[in-house]
Amino acid sequence: MYKILIVIPTFNESESIATLIQRIDKMRDPVSNQFHLDVLVVDDNSPDGTADLVNKAKYRNVFVLSQDNKKGLASAYLAGFQWGLSRGYDYFMQMDGDLSHQPEQIPQLLALSSTKNLVIGTRWMIDGQVVNWPKRRRYISKFGTRYAAFILKLPFKDLTSGYRVLPRQLLERLDLSRIETQGYSFQIEIIMKAVNLGFDIKEVPITFIERANGKSKMSPGIIWVAGYRVQIWGFRRILNRR
Repeated sequence: MYKILIVIPTFNESESIATLIQRIDKMRDPVSNQFHLDVLVVDDNSPDGTADLVNKAKYRNVFVLSQDNKKGLASAYLAGFQWGLSRGYDYFMQMDGDLSHQPEQIPQLLALSSTKNLVIGTRWMIDGQVVNWPKRRRYISKFGTRYAAFILKLPFKDLTSGYRVLPRQLLERLDLSRIETQGYSFQIEIIMKAVNLGFDIKEVPITFIERANGKSKMSPGIIWVAGYRVQIWGFRRILNRR
């Protein structure tokens, strides 16, 4: 039986987190012959009381890790990974807290998981879907991942996807203290480091549904920073090759 920790970073997700946890709970039985699922909500001191809501509900196999202030996506995931590594989890699943990632697709991602690969839930491949996104958001996401894939020579179709499964072996070999980035560039950095360490990347088509409640964390600043980091990594790759 493999122990899976689903790490969910939250900031003002009180309108969606209960529904998400309930939907995850329904997926325990379909995978119970092979996987034990726990959930860790890593909350960035949400003003809307997201952490308090989860704590008071006392959900089965759901834990809360509260951060002192809003530290960002990468900080939340790194704190969650450290928490899980110290408690002996075998695999770590990343999932957004706003219902954009569908818990019903957990079995598909876990089916491809192994100690030797990172599994990415991919929007931009055959059978992948994005629902309720305007054309501009689709263009930015597609162009961004294709540009990063070209610059970094990474032949994958959704480098910024936040729905993924990482084996313990990968996290143990990563120097988590040296992760350089936040936001979408954090997702790219993890893939880049995984490939450099010799891990395979497996892609699974997913359905991504734009959040119905709350406010998107996407901003022009986040996009600019991700593009800047990709440029820096690209220059480093060229210099190292020479």
